[in-house]
Amino acid sequence: MGRAVSTVIRVGRLAFPVHRPAVLFCLVTTAALVLVSALTLTLGELGIPLAEIPSALSGGAEGTSAFVLERLRGPRLATAIIAGALLGISGALFQTVTGNPLGSPDVIGLGAGAGAGVAVISLVFPLIPSSIGAVLGAGLATVLVYVCTGRGFRSPARTIIAGIAVAALSYAITQYVVSTHLRDAASQLAAYLVGSLNAVNAQDVVVTGIALGVILPAAIAFSRDVSMLEMGDDTASGVGIDPNRTRTIAVILSVFAAGASVAAAGPVSFVALTAPQIARRVIGTSHVSIVPAALTGALVLAVADLAAQQVPFVEGLPVGVLTLGVGGIYLGYLLVREHSKGRL
Repeated sequence: MGRAVSTVIRVGRLAFPVHRPAVLFCLVTTAALVLVSALTLTLGELGIPLAEIPSALSGGAEGTSAFVLERLRGPRLATAIIAGALLGISGALFQTVTGNPLGSPDVIGLGAGAGAGVAVISLVFPLIPSSIGAVLGAGLATVLVYVCTGRGFRSPARTIIAGIAVAALSYAITQYVVSTHLRDAASQLAAYLVGSLNAVNAQDVVVTGIALGVILPAAIAFSRDVSMLEMGDDTASGVGIDPNRTRTIAVILSVFAAGASVAAAGPVSFVALTAPQIARRVIGTSHVSIVPAALTGALVLAVADLAAQQVPFVEGLPVGVLTLGVGGIYLGYLLVREHSKGRL
């Protein structure tokens, strides 16, 4: 990793350390996200003319432009950005507290558990919001993996094996519900379980937006404590940090972030795994990077959604299929690297 370059900004008696590479990374990622958003709204037969974008975003859209922005592409784009940010936050927290680059919601079956929670809630309690089922399913999957490994999340090999088992169990539950009780909704639910933005609406934007508004500040507030865990429990305790309490809070935030994302877009694979790793490697830091990971996750999912809408050969595919293909390659790379280091 590169050497950290920081600047201290002072406001009165308060001092705020600013990591310059992280700031630059966030600015570039934000600019790329704006560009992808503009392309998403303007490309294609139903694209909004670029000159009309400012007035459309300020509420002045009419006719086809209003329909595209408010019903078709607007909610889809907003959900992609917010859900991707939530997945980035979830992965950053989980990988840091476990000290394991493979310790992401994808690998431990959290997404599959959230999907099973949605399926069961849809069957047993159809009046309850699917977001509650997603969070409950994600939480239960996390607990099962933690118990089954016998060592928490610190052993990559045991975590992967337990995650595969929990994911398989979750998929079995989901398929049982779909095949026996939700046949009429099977096709829609099948696309959702791969990870899809095709059916999102304004309600999904509101739910994920509220979740991001709560989770992001909390994750930033705990990022320093979480980073200290990388130096060992004794060091963290020496500076007044309770390791067990910090891990518990970080895992809870990670579960809620992943659950909220899954509730809107389904279990989109590997965004939570790759986004924190990309941010860390580009910035050159070993510490948890909440905001860079969130922006990276948002960009990855927005780009995948743009491809699913406009790129030939993959046009029309659920966005989760695209992230699964790319993320699967990256997972293979991580497995080889961890094995070469003797960690598996």
